[in-house]
Amino acid sequence: MNIYQAVTDRIIAQLENGVIPWRKTWRGSEPINYVSRKAYRGINLLLLPYGGEWLTFKQAKDAGGNVKKGEKSSIIVFYKQIEKENAETGKTERFPILQYSNVFHISQCEGIESKLEPIVSDDIQTIDAAQSIFDGYISRSGVALKSVEGNNEAFYRPSTDSITLPIIGQFETANEYYNTAFHEAAHSTGHKSRLNRLTETAAFGSGDYSREELTAEISASMVMSIAGIEQPNTFENSVAYINSWIKKLREDTKAIVTASGKAQKATDLILGIPETV
Repeated sequence: MNIYQAVTDRIIAQLENGVIPWRKTWRGSEPINYVSRKAYRGINLLLLPYGGEWLTFKQAKDAGGNVKKGEKSSIIVFYKQIEKENAETGKTERFPILQYSNVFHISQCEGIESKLEPIVSDDIQTIDAAQSIFDGYISRSGVALKSVEGNNEAFYRPSTDSITLPIIGQFETANEYYNTAFHEAAHSTGHKSRLNRLTETAAFGSGDYSREELTAEISASMVMSIAGIEQPNTFENSVAYINSWIKKLREDTKAIVTASGKAQKATDLILGIPETV
């Protein structure tokens, strides 16, 4: 099984159905493993359609329950380190191989009680949370922020390490403002003083440009979800927009997995989460 192809096919299938998988609408409860209580990260946030608890078939059995008859699994992927001898040097080297596993949402199971506390949503609190996350990143990173009334552009400029945004009142909703703010913040994480991800050759429409845009979109979605803010239906949710991503993903089957991994690192930096080995 070509796992990169399988993952890409699933993402493309969602796009063909008019669903943008990196625009999540769950609030407050990201997908986690029922047993380990660890949150799923990277590409798995796009592959799993719901927040909440997920189990493998065996984990459901071990927990004293079972998967309901006829339920279809979702896949998650992870890297496993394997050892192989280098034919030229004779030394044993370790390198990652992408693996996959089938999981089921707790709602697809019987005889298993959720361990999650009920979520109480508060729109004011989520907006405050989003602003706190954005302010915290700007303060820690040193990125210059320029909010200009009447400005109709939002962009990150690496040469000045600055984010320019219209003021929040120019957006139809606060959600759209924060989605844009986190998108540009994600771009800024690629600066050479941070994750060193940006390339000078990333001309508009190029492969490098597209991959960076995908990374920023996914990262913004991750942060919005953590802040508890639903993703807005903007002009981007259009046939032309969706078809452009279908074309790009078909051209590069590793693009979505790679971009999601980079987006996770960008998200961790925005949230102030220490980098893990």
